[in-house]
Amino acid sequence: MDVRQLEYFLAVVDHGGFNRAAAALYLSQPSLSQAIRALERDLGSDLFHRIGRRAVLTDAGTALIEPARDAVRSLQLARASVESVHGLRGGRVDIAVPPSQAVEPLTGMIDRFTRAHPGVSVRVQAAFTPRDVTEMVRTGVCELGLLASPGPTPHGDVRTHPLHEQRFVLLAPPDGPFRPGVPVRHEQLSGHRLIVGQKGTGMRRYVDDLRATGVELTVVVETEHRVAILPLVLRGVGLAVVADAWRGLAERAGALVLDLEPTTSLHISLVSRRAPLTPAAEAFVRTATAPDKDGL
Repeated sequence: MDVRQLEYFLAVVDHGGFNRAAAALYLSQPSLSQAIRALERDLGSDLFHRIGRRAVLTDAGTALIEPARDAVRSLQLARASVESVHGLRGGRVDIAVPPSQAVEPLTGMIDRFTRAHPGVSVRVQAAFTPRDVTEMVRTGVCELGLLASPGPTPHGDVRTHPLHEQRFVLLAPPDGPFRPGVPVRHEQLSGHRLIVGQKGTGMRRYVDDLRATGVELTVVVETEHRVAILPLVLRGVGLAVVADAWRGLAERAGALVLDLEPTTSLHISLVSRRAPLTPAAEAFVRTATAPDKDGL
């Protein structure tokens, strides 16, 4: 067994099949299949059920995922640590981020980081719920994650680096039903149509909690595609409760962004594995948690 075989195995897992994994690795599909067969022979167990063009993990394959990620991450850490002796001139940071937080604070964090370390690249992977973020970091899919939760972030299998809070706000079309600049109380949402995210997201939990308190509103659209929310609001399909990170983008697009009363916030944290981080990931954490010189 060697690390390259484990990288190939993880590529098949992450890309959902041999053909897509081979394309991502710039390998021929037969070469990739041969490498996986050699790994299976070495381990004495099949890692995938081959069903037509599909590759479905066996129990043995599922058991290998986390140790394989640990091994690959350990090699990356070793290489990056040696390279960093001469300064942080290269490398990559993988970070799992929910869509709203990818608007902000992630863009500001990446801006500050790439200015300080222009030779390091950042790869952003989508994670739709706090649980997704935590799992992707815990299992080594990403070294870091940006977490938004209604309460303080639980510690558990990840290390937490608190950042700040984001308030929830209401997106509405410019022609009503609420006046610009006037906060909207929860009970005023009664009778209105709302666009929501999928279960497990902060914005969905906010709306569900309102309904549980007796606010009678209608969920007109439920979407996993967060980019669809603002266009739907502007077309008058419904209102939407989102994180304050949307404010600048929404206002530039012509939507009203209204404060909600009483105020409810999301706790924003950066999370990392408890295992040692690569120098690039450590530098990203330092940059993200340092006081903003502009006071923002």
